Amino acid sequence: MINGVRIKQIKIWKDQPDLDQKKVKPGHLMEILRADEKLLTKFGQTTFTVAHPGTIKAFHWHKKQDDLWFFAQGKATIVLHDLRKKSKTFGETQIIECNAEKDPKLVLIPIGVAHGYKAQGKKPVLLFYHTTRPYNPKKPDEQRIPHNDPKIGFNWKKL
Repeated sequence: MINGVRIKQIKIWKDQPDLDQKKVKPGHLMEILRADEKLLTKFGQTTFTVAHPGTIKAFHWHKKQDDLWFFAQGKATIVLHDLRKKSKTFGETQIIECNAEKDPKLVLIPIGVAHGYKAQGKKPVLLFYHTTRPYNPKKPDEQRIPHNDPKIGFNWKKL
């Protein structure tokens, strides 16, 4: 596991319908992020994105902000690569499988770790991500790397 990456397993609480609704499938509730968990050093913003099956969104990294990802629907494979020269996991790649319906989790991606994902399965992926800084379109804290960068050497076709 890449140094500084944290994964929180999300507990699913089954809804308790107020009425006798035998023909209605109950929903569920999940606590995603709490201030007392200290996952974010500070709050910047929350963003929502949709990716259709087969889409690859990779790679980018940040100099000033941490990302905290939650997949609300669908399946995705996250690929992380540690670019921090002073990290004990420098140069390592980590793969995290996310399945919103069967194994919901929250993934903290620290500053200096390149990240991307591929939408898997048949449903679109719905991703909420929380950051420690708000997005600045005039000076974005986003360093782009091609998905097939030879320094990372990740083969997205094998997913």
